[in-house]
Amino acid sequence: MALADKEQRLTATLSQERGRLRSFIRGQVRDASDAEDILQDVFFEFTQAWRLPEPIEQAGAWLFRVARHRIIDRFRKKREEPLRSATSNTEASDTSDADEPWLEDVLPSPEDGPEALYARKVLLEHISAALAELPEEQRAVFIAHEIEGRSFEAMAQEQGLSTNTLLARKRYAVLALRKRLQPIHDAFFE
Repeated sequence: MALADKEQRLTATLSQERGRLRSFIRGQVRDASDAEDILQDVFFEFTQAWRLPEPIEQAGAWLFRVARHRIIDRFRKKREEPLRSATSNTEASDTSDADEPWLEDVLPSPEDGPEALYARKVLLEHISAALAELPEEQRAVFIAHEIEGRSFEAMAQEQGLSTNTLLARKRYAVLALRKRLQPIHDAFFE
């Protein structure tokens, strides 16, 4: 096939699929500029693949498959910010980061589209199961702080315990949860 014919087919394919592909991506990605970036990435990758000796048999299916992968990649990149490490605070009395809830920060936002909503649902199911495995004292502190948003100071006053005791319980809960949830984390974010 002549180079001019191949380039003409490439242009025709991109023109034909542009509208459907843009609609698909916009249905999955709320931010219009992110959607446009993904569309351009997919077209760039398609152009690169089109020039390879191996022909692309089903261009439409190929484009949608790559778009789906780029959407997932974009979702993962937004979640790559590292969690505050529970192991970095060797002393439970260090409250600089420990007093701040972090669970909501690491879950996909329900507003980020159907894939994020599904990921959030699966992650919450696994978190719930992992929480049920914790010792009661650790589970109670974790839930009170992370889910109910209660401060360690208020909990310490109510329970007659030291803040350090509550911080230690939460630290152990976080360590156990991280260990238990690592496989699901790896499945979604790596």
